[in-house]
Amino acid sequence: MKKSFVLITLCLLLGFQVAAQTPKSAEDFNNRGLQRQSKGDFDGAIEDFTAAIARTGQPRHLTAVYYNRANARLAKNDWDGAIADYTKSIELAPGDPDGYYNRAVALMNKGDLDGAVADFSKAIEIQPGSFLAYNNRGNARRTKGDVEGAISDYTKAVEAVPKYAEGFYNRGAARQSKDDFAGAIADYSAALSIMPDFFDAYVNRGLARQGKHDFAGASADFTEALKLKADDASVYFARGTVRQEIKDLNGAIADYSRAIELDPNNAQAFANRAVIEALQDNKPQAERDFAQAFKLDPSLRPQFKQFMEGRGIRP
Repeated sequence: MKKSFVLITLCLLLGFQVAAQTPKSAEDFNNRGLQRQSKGDFDGAIEDFTAAIARTGQPRHLTAVYYNRANARLAKNDWDGAIADYTKSIELAPGDPDGYYNRAVALMNKGDLDGAVADFSKAIEIQPGSFLAYNNRGNARRTKGDVEGAISDYTKAVEAVPKYAEGFYNRGAARQSKDDFAGAIADYSAALSIMPDFFDAYVNRGLARQGKHDFAGASADFTEALKLKADDASVYFARGTVRQEIKDLNGAIADYSRAIELDPNNAQAFANRAVIEALQDNKPQAERDFAQAFKLDPSLRPQFKQFMEGRGIRP
């Protein structure tokens, strides 16, 4: 699930001004804070914004500086500090949708999904065409388990911006979570038509196709994903399961082996490779792989107990 936030820094003056070497006024501190923030010095930026707040009494200026300090705190994952500053900004400028939007992002990261939904909703009420607010409200709703509400929000996001690849991707993921594989595939395909190098869309479309028993299509999608990210163990593992389904046992072993090379703690890959080795009468290697799988994850043993007993395997 992808989340984004609108980082809008508001200058106290109409145009950006270079701060004096030794800041004196609220404007000076604010502008130096913006410079520091643009360079990734969030602690320095927060210090300057705090100094600016102490030096200005005009509500319009305070709104901007509280908002800027909130953005810096959000970038530092200081959710509580960001929420407090966005709240002050909203109190001073209740008609600004960005304060509600960014506070919703902070609330969502903190785990307050109800609060996030409420703030995204307020941002949408003020700015009905906000596709990002619809998308992220959809993310919050999906996390809450409201899949239908999430799908509705993602639909509004892609209606507002028809070329919004992440909106289609997120709707596809929501549909996939309710086993609507056809709908998910359609959405992932739409995302890929907009963003052909969308790695996650290839992976999830592959999983959806696997769910529909379209193993050839799934294998093709996993292969495309690996062209984009050749060191992803989970995709080699996924393609291995597809190859195992279609009895391409050598191909499956190759994929499980590569998955293990990239992630030596993948217990399921060891277990799946052991099954194939047992089927190929490579009993010693199967025993070694089962032993390693159960060492990494003892809970796997019961799943393979009957298979091993039938083959006389004792890891």
